[in-house]
Amino acid sequence: MSASTRVLFVCLGNICRSPTAHGVFEHLLKQQGVNDIHVDSAGTGDWHIGKLPDPRTRAAAARRGYSLEHLRARTVESDDFQRFDYILAMDAANLRELRTRCPRDFRGHLGLFLEFAANSRATEVPDPYYTSGEQGFEEVLDLVEAASAGLLRHLRSGSDRG
Repeated sequence: MSASTRVLFVCLGNICRSPTAHGVFEHLLKQQGVNDIHVDSAGTGDWHIGKLPDPRTRAAAARRGYSLEHLRARTVESDDFQRFDYILAMDAANLRELRTRCPRDFRGHLGLFLEFAANSRATEVPDPYYTSGEQGFEEVLDLVEAASAGLLRHLRSGSDRG
């Protein structure tokens, strides 16, 4: 792992999945005493710029001890490809969009976040935005917690996926 590793989590609107990943991974880093990894999140869409994560997302996260209150939605910017070592999409559609925006000289890792979730059959974090119940947000947390643990193991191992 380099002196400072930068990770960007990306979903569509940056109000459900990517802020969940941001908050959970940030919490894990703090819990483990890791302070050489910088975390951020963004969306490929611009509908929610400046807004807090979805209230259902914040409530589900709070039930597990995660605070997302400090996060505000933003969009992926062209300089993110220079600033981040890992850009991790929540699903294939957002990964495709990121690939269309990715400059040829990007040397980091651009992929799906769930690549790092050990023993997960899922490849994408499903979007809970249009679900009616709490279960969708709980499923997101389950997947994000597993992938966060795997990502931290990967970064600590010094592996290079870029």
